[in-house]
Formats: sequence, C-alpha cells, structure tokens
Amino acid sequence: MRYALVLSSGLLLMGAAAPSASYNIFPEQAVMNAAAVAPDGVKGVFELPVRATGRQGGWVYLNSQQDYRDPRNLTIAIPGAMADALAQRFGAELDQYLTGKTIAVRGEAKRVKIHFLADGRPTEKYYYQTHVRLTDPSLLTVEGEPVRY
Repeated sequence: MRYALVLSSGLLLMGAAAPSASYNIFPEQAVMNAAAVAPDGVKGVFELPVRATGRQGGWVYLNSQQDYRDPRNLTIAIPGAMADALAQRFGAELDQYLTGKTIAVRGEAKRVKIHFLADGRPTEKYYYQTHVRLTDPSLLTVEGEPVRY
C-alpha cells in the first residue's frame, strides 16, 4: 500500500513537471470553451477555415461557418487599421484573399452578446457569437505561411 502511494505520488509529480502540449483549438471547441468560462475568455491559437467574411463599421469579420449566426461559428474580428495592414501584407483585400483558406490566430475567444435590432434600435432579444479580436496583424497566419508569433 505504501509503495503504491509513493509510486502514484511520483507519477503525479512527473506529470505536473511535464511541459504542456501545444495544439490549435478548432472553432467548435473554442465556442464551447468560451461559453463554459463566460464572461471570461479562452486564450490559445485558433485554427479555422475562412468560409465567409463580412464588414461593418470599418471592421472585417472572418467566419468559420457560412452563416455567422450558426452557434458553431468562430469569428475573427479585425479592426480597420489591422485589416489594412494585412491587405498590404497579402497584396489583396482580406475578403477575397482569405476566403477558402485556413488561418491560425493567436488570441482570446470570448462570447459576445448580439442584440437583434428593430428600426435600428436594440431589442431585448439576443444571441451569442464567439469572437477572437485580432490585436496585432502578426498574430494571424495563413496556411502555408511561416508562423509569425
């Protein structure tokens, strides 16, 4: 019994000392993880295919699903100045260049409440999206491109 306790304690310590594995988080897992820790977020490297894009108020949105309202969708939200820097890096507008490509983004996935609008005003009805807000253009990498972060 004593030997088993010592052995199991040693294994626990070895496990605690082992380096943690590094892996990419895919959209559905990011959505579930962000919902589980809301209102906090989940940090990591998020890998997703860009299936659809959108623009609103100077921001560019890259979506992992065709329908951005799909509960499984992970959205990369890119402020205008960063979108411009990335467009310059790629030599094309983000919408055109990234659609159909797989990207990886280092950041924090957070659940965001989206209110439905009526006559341009928010209603009491809402749903959640999961966003990763890009904080630096170097934190976005396209499949086949050298990792920058």
